[in-house]
Amino acid sequence: MIGKPGRGQPRGDDSAAAGRPGTASSRVRRPGRRLAVGLLALTAAAGAAAYAVTRPPGPSAGQELRPSGIPAAISTSMADLMALSPVPRRPAPGFTLTDQAGRTMSLSAFRGKVVVLEFMDDHCTDVCPIVAQEFAGAYHDLGPMAGKVVFAAVNVNPYYRSVQAVAAFSAEQRLTAIPGWHFFTGSPAALHAAWGNYNIEVEPQGPGRDTLHTSAIYFIDPQGDQRYLASPQDRGAAKPRFAYGTKNETGYVPTGQLADWGRGIALLARTMAG
Repeated sequence: MIGKPGRGQPRGDDSAAAGRPGTASSRVRRPGRRLAVGLLALTAAAGAAAYAVTRPPGPSAGQELRPSGIPAAISTSMADLMALSPVPRRPAPGFTLTDQAGRTMSLSAFRGKVVVLEFMDDHCTDVCPIVAQEFAGAYHDLGPMAGKVVFAAVNVNPYYRSVQAVAAFSAEQRLTAIPGWHFFTGSPAALHAAWGNYNIEVEPQGPGRDTLHTSAIYFIDPQGDQRYLASPQDRGAAKPRFAYGTKNETGYVPTGQLADWGRGIALLARTMAG
C-alpha cells in the first residue's frame, strides 16, 4: 500500500489568496471517470494540433503494438506501461516560478540538461505521492548520469501556493534527496499561465481537498525542446494502475510497477541526455 495518511492542520495555507479556480473538465481521481481523463492526458501535449500515434498494420496474434518515434532502448511493454508517446519537437513553453528553496528560476536555466516535468498538488494524497516515489527511483537508477537530469514539478493547488507548502511536500516525499529536484509555485497568474501552456486542466475542490488535474510527465531535451509525454494514469485496463481506498482516496500500485516506472523514466532520460 502506497500513500500517506490524511494531514492534520493544513500547511502553508494560502486559501485567502487562492485565485480563481480552473473551470475546465479535468483529471478525476475516482474510478468512474478515469478512462475519459486518461485520454485527456494522452493528448495534452499536442495543443491545437493533436499528434498522431501510428501503429503497424495487421499485427499477428500476441504481437505488441508500438507507437512510432519511441527510442529503441525503450521496450514496447515499457512504452505501453508509461503510455509513452512522442510529441511535436518544439521549444517547451517557458515559465519563471519559485521552487521549494525560495529560488526564483526560469525553465531556460536548465538548458543543457534533460528536464522531467510533472504537475503536482502539494496536498495530494493519491497520484502525486506515487509519482514522487517513481522520481526518487528514477534518480537512483540514473547513477552517474543523474547530474544531467532535472526533476521538476509545477504546483496545481491554488489554495496552498506558498514556498513552505511545496517545501513540506518535498520533504515529506523525500524528494529533497534529489539534488536536481525543483517544486515550483508562484502567483495565481503565473501558475495559470504554466498550466495553460502545457494543456494541464485544473479543477480545485476547495481547501483541504485534493485538486483534480491532468496528470502528465513531459520529457524536455537539453536543447529545451519537448520530446515525449507519459501518462501516470490507468488506461481502463483490466488491472488499473491506481486503486483507491475509502479514506482520503489513498492511491497504491504494486511495488514492481513502481520500480518499472522509475526505470522507464531513467532510461528515457538517459537516452535523451546522450
